[in-house]
Amino acid sequence: MSTINESGRKSKGHIVLTSHPSEHIAVPLKIKWGAENPKERGPIIASLTNIRHRNVVGTHSGSYSVYRALAIAAGVLDPEHKPDLTDTTPPVVIGPHKQWHEPGKIVSLDPWGHVVADVFAEEIAAGYDIRPSIAVTRAHINIPELQNAIQKGRLKPDGKILQESGDVLVTKAAIEPVWYLPGVAERFNVSEAELRRTLFEHTAGMFPELVTRTDLDVFLPPIGGLTAYFFGDVTTIHDPKIELSCRIHDECNGSDVFGSDICTCRPYLVHGIELCVESAQRGGAGLIVYNRKEGRALGEVTKFLVYNARKRQEGGDTAAKYFERTECVAGVQDVRFQELMSDVLHWLGITKIHRFVSMSNMKFAALERAGIEIVERVKIPDELIPNDAKVEMDAKRAAGYFSPDRIIDINELAIPKGRGLDE
Repeated sequence: MSTINESGRKSKGHIVLTSHPSEHIAVPLKIKWGAENPKERGPIIASLTNIRHRNVVGTHSGSYSVYRALAIAAGVLDPEHKPDLTDTTPPVVIGPHKQWHEPGKIVSLDPWGHVVADVFAEEIAAGYDIRPSIAVTRAHINIPELQNAIQKGRLKPDGKILQESGDVLVTKAAIEPVWYLPGVAERFNVSEAELRRTLFEHTAGMFPELVTRTDLDVFLPPIGGLTAYFFGDVTTIHDPKIELSCRIHDECNGSDVFGSDICTCRPYLVHGIELCVESAQRGGAGLIVYNRKEGRALGEVTKFLVYNARKRQEGGDTAAKYFERTECVAGVQDVRFQELMSDVLHWLGITKIHRFVSMSNMKFAALERAGIEIVERVKIPDELIPNDAKVEMDAKRAAGYFSPDRIIDINELAIPKGRGLDE
């Protein structure tokens, strides 16, 4: 029961720890991950309005959950507020697909997360605070580079997919991470106990339930999720007979938003969007998956430190030392872990990608392991690579990135190609 604290705001009166099952007198609804029927699977209850109903570790909104707590502390949000989900359901039907209940196919998102208001309506009416972890809507996007593609005749407005104004009509889905811990552990070939302990220790003990509540299999981590953009008919995107162009893109704020020329992120992303529009106009479909994994999931602070180290190193900014400088600062080259990347494709029922707009050997290998067929791999056109990004591209090609038309000369990697820090 809530009380009024000294500031005049609602408070639960005393702190209730949830670190041991004995704190829960009521038995929460069980989760049977991978069950074919949503009722059998059970709802994900990560809300905090009734602590005895919770059946997961963590809470909604990913990294934004801290802002929610701050809003409550500031008195601008009622901690007992329950969302009114009227008219929030998706405008298109997605699933169910067989991958939703195939063992091990989906371990990092809730496949029923977009339809909880429908499939768990009875439980919500009974007082359970069940919230969506996926939201689907429609939108128009307008990207300057596509205007250029129209002017040069590469794209032609059709009034349905692409308008004369340059607007592209899309459906998009925002997806919060929901981890099934036994499945994530299996995906990374570690024991569940080791995974739980490491997550607990290396988040500074933020979630003690990871090690004390082994009865809870599901964890909502406080990290960014992903956004999926669909071009064309979403309901047929899973059909292997229909052409599908796809780019799986990891966030790069500096390039994607502000046009930094030190990498190929925005040019490659926009090229992927252009190919998605092409496929949709031919009666196929396009898919852009935008993962919140800034700086190879090392973060933007680390990323900028690496930029400085690269630009100041003796001998200049070279492809030969591209990955080495990252390791010197971060201790590792990359922590994006593409092992989880295929889950969103399984959620969409995709088994075949006709044009995969990526040169990444790691993403390609992850999709192959997931059983997704790739017909064609599409490299970024050379003319789209900014001059300062040639360091990155040469380094990645030498490290195994797809490069059908050029073999990297090992001696060329040591030649400085990037600008100096003050240029």
